[in-house]
Amino acid sequence: MSGHTSVKNYIKETPKIINGIRLQSVAARIRRAVKEELGKEDPAKENLNRNDLVLIELAEGTQSAAVFTQNAFCAAPVQIARQHISEMAPRYLLINSGNANAGTGQAGYDAAMQCCASVAAMMGCNVNEVLPFSTGVIGEALPVENILASLAALKEGLDEKFWQSASEAILTTDTHAKLFSCQLDLNGTQVNITGMAKGSGMIRPDMATMLSYVATDARVEPPQLQACLQQAVDLSFNRITVDGDTSTNDSVVLMATGQSDIEINKSNLKNFQVALNDLFVTLAKSIVRDGEGATKLINVVVEQGKTMKECNQVAYAIAHSPLVKTAFFASDPNWGRILAAVGYSGVSDFGINKVEIYLDDVCLVQDGGVARSYTEEQGQAVMKKDEITIRVKLNRGDQSTTVWTCDLSYDYVRINAEYRT
Repeated sequence: MSGHTSVKNYIKETPKIINGIRLQSVAARIRRAVKEELGKEDPAKENLNRNDLVLIELAEGTQSAAVFTQNAFCAAPVQIARQHISEMAPRYLLINSGNANAGTGQAGYDAAMQCCASVAAMMGCNVNEVLPFSTGVIGEALPVENILASLAALKEGLDEKFWQSASEAILTTDTHAKLFSCQLDLNGTQVNITGMAKGSGMIRPDMATMLSYVATDARVEPPQLQACLQQAVDLSFNRITVDGDTSTNDSVVLMATGQSDIEINKSNLKNFQVALNDLFVTLAKSIVRDGEGATKLINVVVEQGKTMKECNQVAYAIAHSPLVKTAFFASDPNWGRILAAVGYSGVSDFGINKVEIYLDDVCLVQDGGVARSYTEEQGQAVMKKDEITIRVKLNRGDQSTTVWTCDLSYDYVRINAEYRT
């Protein structure tokens, strides 16, 4: 089953301070350095001087869990962060936008390690307690000098209230920050969860999506924290796609400072997990809503399958289809494209006469063809909305899944054609 509850109204866009977490962001001119390296600087086209480097400090005793991209060409910072978090509980996260430090070989690895070592020396911690993260253009050298020159300002300005500016500094082609908080009452004490994410294109995660950092003031032991993170990711970031491309840099970190004095245990785990799942789903859907050039959020629901695997096959066949996605951009109820995607999804031996396809509550396909009750006017009315649900009933089992995607517009092509230019 898809497994998450509907997003509750306790999810707020106003970030809650998480005791034990301090943040700061500065303009290290990383994006400008990339443009200058390419010889294609055009300040009029984008703000190349905005904040692009973030330091997050985790109080001593904070536990962390993480998941990373499954892309074989994972970026140097992913390799290092994965290794470091397996060795020690992190104290600092260093995040840059504008440069992915991916496809950069040993030089990229050495550059990321140099940044970690400099943070460790400045903050008086072990180098393995620093996790590096990068996002941006692939294949360009990381401007280490710009980063090192900015570290003192990051240290000086660390403050628990700077979630908003940090969430803006990690963006690339995103049009706005993704930052949400929730509060829940556990055993009579308020527990806070705050999370930020970035992602707009190159979105088809195999663990997460691009970059996301979520913190809680609850106390959670490492094995339980990893399990909580994995469930939340599986129900959110692992259920979204913008363009079917898995990034080289995908990383998600969940941090538990323990400073609310509430321990997550068997008695309150369910309520904590539900809230965490809701926050992750909110972040994930906000990424799809902000997909490059997107104008519509599309919920793809596949029901009554034999297995979860076949439900996912059908859902992703629809969500990745350029023909389906462009039809939604045009607000064209071209149900034949959805039907075709279901048919080529790779699910074997299902009876096409049993399959039903809906746009919201409007039945499109039944008994192997267009539903007798369907009219083009009904389909057109649904397609004009900015959030639409495609529902496919396979009528062959009790498994179901939900995947979130968006339409494919002219602007997606323009944004990606101009990404380095």
